[in-house]
Amino acid sequence: MTSLAERYDALLLDLDGTVYLGHQPIEHVGAALQEAARRGARSVYITNNASRPPAEVAAQLVGMGLEASPDDVLTSPQAAATMLVDQHPAGARVLVVGAPYLADEVERRGLTPVRTFAENPVAVVQGHSPETGWSILAEACLALRSGADWVAANVDATLPTDRGLLPGNGAMVSVLITATGRHPRVAGKPARPMIDTAIARYGSTSPLVVGDRLDTDIEAAVTAGVPSLLVFTGVSTPAEVIGAPASRRPVHLGFDMRAVIDADRAVDITTGGAGWRVEVSGDGLRLARDTSSLRDGTHPDADALHALAALAQVSWAATDEPTGGVTAADEVAGAALVRLGLGTS
Repeated sequence: MTSLAERYDALLLDLDGTVYLGHQPIEHVGAALQEAARRGARSVYITNNASRPPAEVAAQLVGMGLEASPDDVLTSPQAAATMLVDQHPAGARVLVVGAPYLADEVERRGLTPVRTFAENPVAVVQGHSPETGWSILAEACLALRSGADWVAANVDATLPTDRGLLPGNGAMVSVLITATGRHPRVAGKPARPMIDTAIARYGSTSPLVVGDRLDTDIEAAVTAGVPSLLVFTGVSTPAEVIGAPASRRPVHLGFDMRAVIDADRAVDITTGGAGWRVEVSGDGLRLARDTSSLRDGTHPDADALHALAALAQVSWAATDEPTGGVTAADEVAGAALVRLGLGTS
């Protein structure tokens, strides 16, 4: 079978939960991406983070033993600046709410960053900065009430830190929504501009979004009409896949990044499901081994992924979403559910 790395020319990779966790690379990521590049799939790291420039992100990745240069990184400020350039002429004044890097990116694209309403900005661009306070939000409020364009780098409500979840850019955006009654155009995931910018920037004709979250990575892919791979190394779980709404449904599934280079470690939800039969039982789903459609030489992880594909197919096709959970009809099905975190050993 053909691997995903041979089917797609660019892997649009989320970072936290997909490439690394905290300050540690996720197992198998480095080797898998290196082999994917050898097969023709370029790694592109896309991040909603609005305070770190590409060189800093690339340096972090290199420090983890991964191969990356600043040109391999696309940030939400870069996508936001593209949105501004598409709407405003060179030299247009943009009120920046955010970190110095966001202002630098605005200036790099030929626009003029300003910090006060008195400087007559035609647009407001907003990204996360721990220094953002009432005074800068007040300047942005005045500009927005005067009719200025508004672009948010992202609307992430929270920001993960070593102290726990703290207010993210979306929390600050909500302040201005409340104060002005307006809503911004959004660059970062789950909106599609970042995906569109990545495709255009790297000239990809067959991109694949790779991420660990249904509500950001996969939703952005669906919105942009791009195939996606969900890996279970971060936030979203197999149970969430089964109940995913149409706007958050991945095309491919894999336990980890090896799914991009090993066809037996990935499954296409639409065509997968070999070896399994699913019935709606009461309000839930019942999984059973189907010996009439077994695949030869199936890796145990692939077998479990096919079970998940079969469950998702039935759940997604149901008029009313099954709510009673998943049960196993036999011992083999029970083992698959354990591997998926849907059962107990």
